[in-house]
Amino acid sequence: MSAEPLVELVKIEKTFGRVQALTDINLKLYPGEIVSLVGDNGAGKSTLTKIIAGTEKADAGGLIRLRGADQKAWNAAKARQLGIETVHQNRALSEQQSIYANVFMGREITNRFGFVKRKKEIEETESLMRRIGYTSKVWTPQSQVLKLSGGERQGVAISRAILFDSSLVMLDEPTTAMALSEQAEVIEFIKDLKKQGKSVIFISHNPWDAHAVADRFVILDRGRLVFDGPKGNMSADDFIQMLRDIAKKGSI
Repeated sequence: MSAEPLVELVKIEKTFGRVQALTDINLKLYPGEIVSLVGDNGAGKSTLTKIIAGTEKADAGGLIRLRGADQKAWNAAKARQLGIETVHQNRALSEQQSIYANVFMGREITNRFGFVKRKKEIEETESLMRRIGYTSKVWTPQSQVLKLSGGERQGVAISRAILFDSSLVMLDEPTTAMALSEQAEVIEFIKDLKKQGKSVIFISHNPWDAHAVADRFVILDRGRLVFDGPKGNMSADDFIQMLRDIAKKGSI
């Protein structure tokens, strides 16, 4: 693990009217690690990741650092420009379009006349998806997304997220409503992101998946960070018991 955090959050707070969504969040995210971000509904997970992604503004007084540099006027465009990508739960893919068209949607490769360089996009899509361990025998970059399984679709969404050398990929419930074989495929995609040196925030209500991928657990409860520590030798059963204890007591 690098000594310098990739992203650092300092005293992050967020209120919505009278509701305190986040309270005094201090968190460091390092290159090449997978952090499982867990907590009950309303714990603040989505709000926290939206602040990191720049789609939600933290209250005054909080600070975001990227590679040690304080960030001013943080927003979604700047976050994306600096390598922070989010794969949302619904994956937002166009089912009638090809895989390569989905991967490059909104960021097409064009020539100097503005025409899309389709062959180049197909070549880069194939290379990109192989990099994350996409080993399906039935797909081609020209295949329609509609024909893919849930796990394969998640692979397309992850490929799109890492297209421009992202350094941090945030995955929101990436294994929801999938068969066990598809969940296993997505978990392998995520582990391959780590092998490439990327940071991953894995948000899940499934404690077994959260345990399977994690190097480290970050647990929120009612807007507060109540646990931040490495998985180490912690078993899945011990992790689930810790989550139960937090749900009952608000801390461990």
